[in-house]
Amino acid sequence: MVRESGGFRKRFSALYTKEGIGMEIISGRPSSMEGKLEKEVRVYDLLDQLEIPYEVVEHEATPTMEACQGIDHILGIRMCKNLFLCNRQQTQFYMLMMPDDKPFKTKELSKQIGSARLSFAKPEAMEEYLGITPGAVSVMGLMNDTENKVQLLVDEDLMEEEYLGCHPCVNTASMKLKREDVFGKFLDAVHHKMVTVTLVGVE
Repeated sequence: MVRESGGFRKRFSALYTKEGIGMEIISGRPSSMEGKLEKEVRVYDLLDQLEIPYEVVEHEATPTMEACQGIDHILGIRMCKNLFLCNRQQTQFYMLMMPDDKPFKTKELSKQIGSARLSFAKPEAMEEYLGITPGAVSVMGLMNDTENKVQLLVDEDLMEEEYLGCHPCVNTASMKLKREDVFGKFLDAVHHKMVTVTLVGVE
């Protein structure tokens, strides 16, 4: 947990190097919010308000899963794939969290949630409902979905993980949080519930 009072702030960090680039693991929010987008700052504000501990690594933009691999290794967490999906009519929207090494098969998921012809939702919908852009899909975006337009789906394998990694609504930073805090305190605070699904990567 990070507390700020009277300008005092306790901050612990460790310096790691990946391919010659120093990456600092910060306990709690970065020391400076200068130049950061409001949506990133709001994530840190909410987590601090909820007294949810987290670690942060700031880095270059990571638009792909491959670009995230080194960062997840540094944070000591398993890669998590976050997909923003919708039905054919674009009337139902879903955020799917699943292990990165498991293939995603739309038919397999469709059968479990009763939504035919799932596909990737348009970037415009992602911005409208989650306040994020492609490459930065994150469960933290649910804090912006005040009308509960997006249903969270979680592959059951992730329930075995102690920690989860996600972006703070931007892909220039990555966070490490306890799974129980994300699916407990955080979801409760943003008034969302998750649906657990079983995916094996086959049709």
